[in-house]
Amino acid sequence: MADERQQGSHVSPEGLAVQTDAPDATTGQSLTRRSRRAADVPTLVERAREGDARSVARLISLVEDASPALREVAAALAPHTGRAQVLGLTGSPGVGKSTTTTALVRALRAVGKRVGVLAVDPSSPFSGGALLGDRVRMQDHAGDSGVYIRSMASRGHLGGLSWATPQALRVLDAAGCDVVLVETVGVGQSELEIASLADTTLVLVAPGMGDGIQAAKAGILEVADVFVVNKADRDGADTTVRDLRYMLSLGGRHSEAGHWRPPIVKTVASRDTDNGMDQVLEKIEAHRQWLESSGEAHRRRSERAAREIEAIALASLRERMGDVHGSAALGTLADRVVAGKSDPFRAADELLDQL
Repeated sequence: MADERQQGSHVSPEGLAVQTDAPDATTGQSLTRRSRRAADVPTLVERAREGDARSVARLISLVEDASPALREVAAALAPHTGRAQVLGLTGSPGVGKSTTTTALVRALRAVGKRVGVLAVDPSSPFSGGALLGDRVRMQDHAGDSGVYIRSMASRGHLGGLSWATPQALRVLDAAGCDVVLVETVGVGQSELEIASLADTTLVLVAPGMGDGIQAAKAGILEVADVFVVNKADRDGADTTVRDLRYMLSLGGRHSEAGHWRPPIVKTVASRDTDNGMDQVLEKIEAHRQWLESSGEAHRRRSERAAREIEAIALASLRERMGDVHGSAALGTLADRVVAGKSDPFRAADELLDQL
């Protein structure tokens, strides 16, 4: 630890080594900024694969900051990914997502799994950084070399995730994590993006919060692979379970022949023992086996990759469109539309041809 401090770094609360912004005595530049510009990506990837927490943290930082080395990072990670099981945890604020995540990590570690956690938080309106800091709330696992925890700011991205989450997942996958838990922001009805990213999506509900009705409104029934009724020691837990079973009986994709029917598990994640996490892991394993045997696992991952490719292509196109905004060509096309000599669709096609 002393050596790390001399080099301008420290170990974060989540057990990951991260760079500080201490200025260099010679240049006065931030060591973080200077080292990121000169990032040796192949070396970072190799060290991350060997379990070096500091390299994992650096790679995720490069991803989150949209570093110029991002494409190089993605290319270097690609041959070493596709092994980790991705679990998504979603649900309304207050249902105990962070507590459940902590309990799940403990249960997974008990069976020898290496675990990564991406806790996506709302962004600070001032710094843009993660606002809630789930990694601070998960101190139980700080110092465990078999656990990587990272808070990521949503930075205004809708859907409950950060835009950098898919690439951060690849970093943890390549680093040898057997399971990666992705805990979403918890923003309500727009928080369904996790279903397109995770192999298994756990939807958390709690008694006394009206989550039964919210599940029907938000379409959560369609994205859940496992329902977790947390805080089951409260009054109304059995009623919540009954409401969920009733709504599942009404139909939907889960009722079709051969489809997975989401089980419902009651938990009290705040307990150290007898908290229901063993049952949750059993249902997760049963779902994993169904995914593999039905071919759904390959379909989901292919669909996930297609969406990511499309998102990157659209982002690149938007950047190129930014170059023509206010240009003479765009102005000429706009004048033709106003004069009735062209229509917006034809003008858009001509603009794309010029790109």
